[in-house]
Amino acid sequence: MTSRVEQVTVPGGAFDLNVWLPEGGTGPGVLVIQEIFGVSDYIEAVAEDLARLGYVAAAPDLFWRIRPGWRSGHDETGLKESVELAQRFDVEQGVADAAAALDHLAGLPDVDGPVGVVGFCLGGSIAFALAARGTAAAVVSFYGSAVPEQLGLLDSIERPLQLHFGGSDPYIPRAEVARIEAAVAERPDVEIHVEEQAGHAFHNRKAPMFYDAEPAARAWRRAEDFLARHLR
Repeated sequence: MTSRVEQVTVPGGAFDLNVWLPEGGTGPGVLVIQEIFGVSDYIEAVAEDLARLGYVAAAPDLFWRIRPGWRSGHDETGLKESVELAQRFDVEQGVADAAAALDHLAGLPDVDGPVGVVGFCLGGSIAFALAARGTAAAVVSFYGSAVPEQLGLLDSIERPLQLHFGGSDPYIPRAEVARIEAAVAERPDVEIHVEEQAGHAFHNRKAPMFYDAEPAARAWRRAEDFLARHLR
């Protein structure tokens, strides 16, 4: 699989955008937005999965302003270090950087078709915010903890959006997920899927402390189908 690193220039500097190409060399684009663990082996694995499906996948280094190239282990030590780093992260600036990365991805000669977004955890919250900007053709957000407080953005979201949550997530109470379900119930372009027995980061197959194989497989099949419907 072919990959490379692009540079995205924004006010204040430039950051890495890791790009993976499908076997055919071109395809629709998907921006993969990191968890607090950085552009880790898990994010790389997701990007490779998408490239095998025929997408040009790209993952921006969103912690570049505070810790360029950050990637931690998926264990208690890595979690502690990543949480401390995330507390210094400017989310609003991160959304702007992600938007710049999306624009850069859309302009690559390898991208033939629309561009979408898939985000996990911190990236799920950023993906939701990007959906309100209207640039992406479709957005998939996995367990974004800031989504409940961002529901005011729903009226600005006009493109297809798919949300995933764990019903047993200690970081996003089930009552908050129910509030999201109620808010999107009458919105035909928004899907929400709750894996009731799953916790936080249940799709992260590189993190034994979080991974839940069966809910992860179901959620990913839904995400694959959603992206195929809206980007192909």
